[in-house]
Amino acid sequence: MTETCSIPVSGMTCAACSARIQRTLEKTPGVVGAGVSLMTNTATVDFDPAATSPERLVDAIRGTGYGAELPTPGLSAEELFQTQDVERAEEVADLRRKFWVSAGLAVLAMALSMPMAQVSPDAVHWILLGLTLPVVFWSGRHFYTRAWVAFRHRSADMNTLIAIGTGAAFLFSVFVTVADRWLVARGVTPQVYYDAVVWIVTLVLLGNLLEARAKGRTSSAVRRLIGLRPDTARVRRDGQEIDIPTSQVVVGDEILIRPGERIPVDGMVLEGTSTVDESMLTGEPMPVAKAPGAIVVGATLNRNGALSIRATRVGRDTVLSHIIRLVRQAQGSKAPIQRLADRISAVFVPVVISIAIATFVVWFDVGPEPNYLHALISAVTVLIIACPCAMGLAVPTAVMVATGRGAERGVLIKGGEALERAGSVQTVVLDKTGTITAGRPSVTAVELVPVPGDATDGSSSTGGATRDDLLQLAASLERRSEHPLAEAVVEAAHGRGLALDEPEAVVADPGKGVTGRVKGRDVALGNRGLMQDRGVDVAALDALARAVADDGATPVFVAVDGRAAGLLAIADPVKPSSREAVGRLHALGLEVVMLTGDDRRTADSVARAVGVDRVVAEVLPDRKLDEVKRIQAERKVVAMVGDGLNDAPALAQADVGIAIGTGTDVAMETGTVTLIRGDLLGVPQAIELSRRAMRVIKQNLFWAFVYNVIGIPIAAGALYPAFGILLTPAMAAAAMAVSSISVVSNSLRLRTA
Repeated sequence: MTETCSIPVSGMTCAACSARIQRTLEKTPGVVGAGVSLMTNTATVDFDPAATSPERLVDAIRGTGYGAELPTPGLSAEELFQTQDVERAEEVADLRRKFWVSAGLAVLAMALSMPMAQVSPDAVHWILLGLTLPVVFWSGRHFYTRAWVAFRHRSADMNTLIAIGTGAAFLFSVFVTVADRWLVARGVTPQVYYDAVVWIVTLVLLGNLLEARAKGRTSSAVRRLIGLRPDTARVRRDGQEIDIPTSQVVVGDEILIRPGERIPVDGMVLEGTSTVDESMLTGEPMPVAKAPGAIVVGATLNRNGALSIRATRVGRDTVLSHIIRLVRQAQGSKAPIQRLADRISAVFVPVVISIAIATFVVWFDVGPEPNYLHALISAVTVLIIACPCAMGLAVPTAVMVATGRGAERGVLIKGGEALERAGSVQTVVLDKTGTITAGRPSVTAVELVPVPGDATDGSSSTGGATRDDLLQLAASLERRSEHPLAEAVVEAAHGRGLALDEPEAVVADPGKGVTGRVKGRDVALGNRGLMQDRGVDVAALDALARAVADDGATPVFVAVDGRAAGLLAIADPVKPSSREAVGRLHALGLEVVMLTGDDRRTADSVARAVGVDRVVAEVLPDRKLDEVKRIQAERKVVAMVGDGLNDAPALAQADVGIAIGTGTDVAMETGTVTLIRGDLLGVPQAIELSRRAMRVIKQNLFWAFVYNVIGIPIAAGALYPAFGILLTPAMAAAAMAVSSISVVSNSLRLRTA
């Protein structure tokens, strides 16, 4: 049995960093699988607790040269996210300070060097050295220390490229400053590149700063969810009402919620009635009525009535905390398309260093005088422009934004792989009960025995009985039963405001119905078999029964005092959104199949109502699994949509398992996608979001690759022989920053998906 842990990691700056940590973790004994996210700075590891432990995994990460700490035990998902948010804010603040110091020194260096260079070149060199030292040893110090750590661990990353490039320019400039007279005596003109070093570090810091701020915005969806939870709760303890921090609420506390306040934790209503806005959870704008016994979810908004609730789940066990945890895990996961970028990143830095060395050699051999300076500038420019930041951000930024956007709309996409696969779905298989239909039977019609002269207002010439009279007798007989059909009859009577009587001598006949006495009258309620057993002739109801069955409902006959009195039509109603959802799936070019264990006539009726392409009826759960396999055998990518319980085998077999959930039950754990809202409109939304995310990812990868394919040759001087164009290291640093920012900005467009 495996366990999963998430470990915060510090010091990662590019895809090569995360790839190195992931390779190390995957080679660690006892690790089943590992994923390292550059976006969330988190390593998610599946491991065998008998073979290793979280502490050993932390040591393995530290062994690669990066920082790692286990999160504080007992923290809820909200608290853990807020802790990481604080750390990210500190990182942004630190980068901001370093950038402004570097920028100020860069501007000062440029301003001083221009007029003074004509007067005293030697003095200018020493002044520029003094201005560069704080940039190299403070503002940009982390580039060099991280590069050294990577070197000690026999690897290379973005910091390696920056450190080699700026380090070479800096050390060369220091040599020229110290030995300028020695160089002049040998006919070499002293030339320093302090300004290039300062501007490179400044521009790289600017890119890192903007990138860190943009990465912070990709978590805005989770941050908005956390912001909905109130900080305090009004609790009744020992007969007194006190306001306490929400984190101090315990299971069993009685919490008082006034109109307009948000509910602090999950609970059950004890007193009061109100409507609650659950749109943050389901995306559904219509408020939900709540009465004693109803379940309420933390962070939802109480509308117009005072409620008293008993806390049932607090802290990390609340629905909100669970959603945030799932979203964060999804944002930290990798899509299969990421593997291409990872493979390239693993060899990219060594290849770039080799290209830079080759560039130096070529320029030194055949370049114009002073050839050593052209060689140095070109090699440094290649190192700077080739930083793989954009490549490393191309996939995780889009996954992070897309999964966050999905959560806001009530669609939990559990990982980058699920996000990618959903976009390639060709066939959507729908369960009927609880998916297309409400999953809760209801009385759709009450019909009396048709007799000549029957009035259209519902009264009958047989004793003046009405439909309400018939429903009242039937519901009174069923009021003590827990059968789903019985509950539907009783609920229909309550809906019409009918008072029910206490039944007597009630006898249930399994598979057929129930008999008993109500108000001194013999009442029988059930199928045709029960009527035959009781000697009741229901021939007068045959036409009505066939019509009811053709409409997808179940006819339930009612006999009073040994004579047929009428029938009830009981059906599982189609959800209002199901037809629109199927239409949107068709608009996306998808085949829609319905699987159900119901009889063919009922299944065909529901299929006609919503417009599915094909129906497979009268199937058991294991046959649903076989049907999914059969469609997959046709080389089609299949999404299975079900309630996450009896459809579990088919959900697991499908390429994409989509569970219809309520946000409060086990369905949230089932499938790779969960629709919290509980209707089918989330299915086309998930597929549309996936397709748009994949377009953005492919755009990001294309431009990241094209940027390097074009930029590296230009930086190496490919345009110099024909056009005299040669990039400076500072221009390369600016281009690198722009490429990273463009990738993140493109991904942020998914926030409006």
